Amino acid sequence: MSFNEVKNFINGEFKTGSSTKIHSIISPLDGKELSTFCESTMEDLNEIIATAQKAQKAWQKVTLKERVQVFYKYKQLLEKNSEELTEIIHRENGKIHSEAKAEIDKAIELTEFACSLPQFMNGENMEVSKGVFCSSTKVPLGIVASIVPFNFPTMVPHWTIVNAIALGNAFILKPSEAVPISSQYTAKLLKEAGLPDGLFNIINGTQTTVENICDHPGIQAVTFVGSTKVAKIVYQRASNNLKQVLALGGAKNHILLLPDAHPEMASSNIVASMSGCAGQRCMAAATLIAVGNCDAILDRLIADAQKIQCGTTLGSVISKAAKERIEAYITEAEQQGAKIILDGRNTTVPGKENGFYVGTTLIDYATADMKIAREEVFGPVLAIVRVNTIDEALEIENANPYGNSCSVFTQSGGLASYVTEHASAGMCGINIGVPVPREPFGFGGWNQSRFGSGDITGKSAIGFFTKEKKTTTKWNPEAGTNWMS
Repeated sequence: MSFNEVKNFINGEFKTGSSTKIHSIISPLDGKELSTFCESTMEDLNEIIATAQKAQKAWQKVTLKERVQVFYKYKQLLEKNSEELTEIIHRENGKIHSEAKAEIDKAIELTEFACSLPQFMNGENMEVSKGVFCSSTKVPLGIVASIVPFNFPTMVPHWTIVNAIALGNAFILKPSEAVPISSQYTAKLLKEAGLPDGLFNIINGTQTTVENICDHPGIQAVTFVGSTKVAKIVYQRASNNLKQVLALGGAKNHILLLPDAHPEMASSNIVASMSGCAGQRCMAAATLIAVGNCDAILDRLIADAQKIQCGTTLGSVISKAAKERIEAYITEAEQQGAKIILDGRNTTVPGKENGFYVGTTLIDYATADMKIAREEVFGPVLAIVRVNTIDEALEIENANPYGNSCSVFTQSGGLASYVTEHASAGMCGINIGVPVPREPFGFGGWNQSRFGSGDITGKSAIGFFTKEKKTTTKWNPEAGTNWMS
């Protein structure tokens, strides 16, 4: 599969960015160049805004039930082109095919939810005083933008694309500069589905492009998904420019393992959580807190982790820099006295020696103060911390500055409830390694994992991508007058 130059998508057409700076897109599978893109400028963004404003004004006048018809067709196109879209993600992101296919399946589910929005948008109407009625309706914001990360080139953009446009907005996508190819196909399929030109737009670039999005007065709302460091910057800059902002940051997800956990269920789920997508997801298991004597389960976990093989059941990490950073965390933990049970450093895949691979890594006897146990590594690395009680485990989890997810593995309903009640995380799991809510429940963490209010998916998206209009009406003069009317 070969790829053309990656371009901006403006008013239904692909256009090269107007800067002279060219970026290479490198496949992490083998280190080879897949394509290039040209940096965008404020002039490119101005062109998008000008055409999007016209398109949005017309789109807003279309009823919601009519708008979502486009997404019924789009869902069918995602299904029809699933194999090709899977291969693109595999090539540009480095995921194994099954993980890339799961991204497309999730994009389809997110599109299905957008199609169901008319069922959630009934509005309210109440007689608040004799002859006086108050009603509320949802009105689109105008033009909204999403800045998305490298780890899910298709799924994360679909957290926002389909809901935002279905709700009547025009949309601007700023893909990660590492994986912008998938977005080109999103644009093609949306156009094929019948979405009017100007409603879905792509602008490619790096930091300057993000800053331009945060600053442009023509954009009413911004979402961001990425590291906590950048999420804070985006949130502050865009909100200072009076935009509605939801910025999702990093995570350090904890799994509490109790001695009564089902061995097979616990081991398979934990290994899948820490190694899936090469650990490059904000819901990955990162720190395993073993409460009491869990040695039998940990032995099984080690055996299961040994079966994970780079290049077949474990994909690559995104870049050489990411590989070096992850391996540096492992080395530091070893130097600080942690025990490396499985070592994924210096891993290569035959025939892909220039690819960026880190093998599954298990680090036992880590302590809560080590960087490996408290900072986001974003690789297939699991640090094991041993404690004596659940309260000790929860103290470690609560001290974590992030708050994306926390899971517990146990066969005791009482203990499971105790953990989920006291965990400082927005998404909790019981015997689930990756507790991602399914639609219509929203995705969103707490603490340093989220800046802004609400969740980015599910019913919460309605509140984010619309504003509420309230109307108070009185037609009958015979109803009389009081302080309410």
